Amino acid sequence: MGEKKKKSLVREGLILSLMTFASRIMGLIRQTTSATFLGTSMYADAFYTAFQIPNFLRRLFAENCMSVAFIPTFKGYLDKGSSDEDRKETQEFLNAIMTLLSFLTTCIVVIGIIATPLIMPLFCKKPADTSAVDYASQIEAWLLQKQTITLLTRIMFPYLTVISIAALFQGILNGCRIFAPSGFTPVLFNSTVIAVTYIFSAKADNPAVSAKAMAIGVILGGTIQVFFQLPFVLKTGWKIQFTSLKKTFTNPGTKKVLALIAPAIFGIAAYQLNDLVSTTMAMRAGEGIASSLQYSLRLQELILGIFVVSISTVILPDLTGLAVEQNWVEFNKILIQALKIVTVITIPVTFYSFVSGRELISLLYKNKMFDETSVNLTLSEFRYHIAGLFFIAANRIISPAFYAQKNTKLPTAAGIISFGANIILVLALVKPMGGQGIALALSLASAVNTAFLIIFMKKMQSFDIKTVLKQMCLYIIKIIIFSIIAAVPCYFIRPVIIAKFSGYSRFIAHGAPTLVTALIFFIIGVGLLVITKDEIAFSIVRKFLKKQTTKK
Repeated sequence: MGEKKKKSLVREGLILSLMTFASRIMGLIRQTTSATFLGTSMYADAFYTAFQIPNFLRRLFAENCMSVAFIPTFKGYLDKGSSDEDRKETQEFLNAIMTLLSFLTTCIVVIGIIATPLIMPLFCKKPADTSAVDYASQIEAWLLQKQTITLLTRIMFPYLTVISIAALFQGILNGCRIFAPSGFTPVLFNSTVIAVTYIFSAKADNPAVSAKAMAIGVILGGTIQVFFQLPFVLKTGWKIQFTSLKKTFTNPGTKKVLALIAPAIFGIAAYQLNDLVSTTMAMRAGEGIASSLQYSLRLQELILGIFVVSISTVILPDLTGLAVEQNWVEFNKILIQALKIVTVITIPVTFYSFVSGRELISLLYKNKMFDETSVNLTLSEFRYHIAGLFFIAANRIISPAFYAQKNTKLPTAAGIISFGANIILVLALVKPMGGQGIALALSLASAVNTAFLIIFMKKMQSFDIKTVLKQMCLYIIKIIIFSIIAAVPCYFIRPVIIAKFSGYSRFIAHGAPTLVTALIFFIIGVGLLVITKDEIAFSIVRKFLKKQTTKK
């Protein structure tokens, strides 16, 4: 791999992070839109529950399978060569995958739309106390909830097909080392959902109408993601075509993809089922819990989306290439660097969130529909969610290191163990702790997943596990100490700033304390990194300065 061809992980991570920053901000605005029109009402619970089903299948068939199976296989075809015969084989492989993905997801969508009413009892708990004075009104509310979730699920089920095709396009572009277009498409998705919601809800002032509008926006947004990426895919020289089912299932590349997916799909399903099970239990725990958990997760995913997903997306092609070359020294260096990057991001964010979580949630969500009760509900869950931020981030970095070596069995096993831990923990904690128990269960299950991924790394000679653990443990301890030092002044200054701005509007009353404490935390944290000459911080600064010099 020549120096000109080999791009820095930090540099590419920064480029993709900047490209996806706008999309994550728009995702947050989409969530704020939901808080404005739905709050933590029954309709909010219904929307997020309905979206959970096709979204679970989307993660199963689209995003994760692209990383696990398609990108490594596609990269293998690209590495063969560029002769006419090689390009023909690659094109036939792409045709087969396009056909396979479209066929399978369409079948699932049709079955799902038909079967939706049959699975609603899982999410909607029928009132059992027939002697209650308001039993009739409880039954009426239960029926309305059931009908609303059924309708919204049926509206959004086709999202599975369009977003799976969008994920395939992303896989093709990423395999060709083109990351920006796919990083930008969520901006279009979120913008569409926001626009459609405001268009249909601004005058109606009806959460039932708003929930339907958001569901329609999801379908339109997914479709736009497909058509936006299409020109970039065609520009690579690869065509988007269908082929017969016979050629699809007999294609060598398809067989290889299916062989990689077969063991991995159980692990992926187990991991994604965590969310589905959590939503099911939340719907049964009480009104507002399912939606407040989603508002909490959105804040967590904002950090993951901006930085961690970007890094994991960038390192997969590099790790795959190094695995093919069996260059394990460089392989481990990239892995350690990626883990250090997510450490220096996620741990400080976790500590800052413990200090200023209330102001952050109030600033983003609080309004007429999202009142103080909603803020308290979301905050109580957010503190338990954010505690698992580092582990979720680490899982998204370590797993691609296995996938790059075409080993899907070990991360699959870790995913299944994590799923089992989550189920046990949710069942044990939901009754005494409610939504907080569900959030805590997810964080603990993520930690279990990380632990088993590390254990399984010992089984593979490609991982220099001693070096990885030694460097990472020392670095984690260092960043925790720095984060505590930065958080202490913020903790004591916070009440003073809140009192000073308490009489102002929402954005000033909550925004000013958030901004001031964030600046104090950032300045102290960065100062400590500079004083200790932190390698990750300095590498980021060097890349930034080099980029500015190049521009001049």
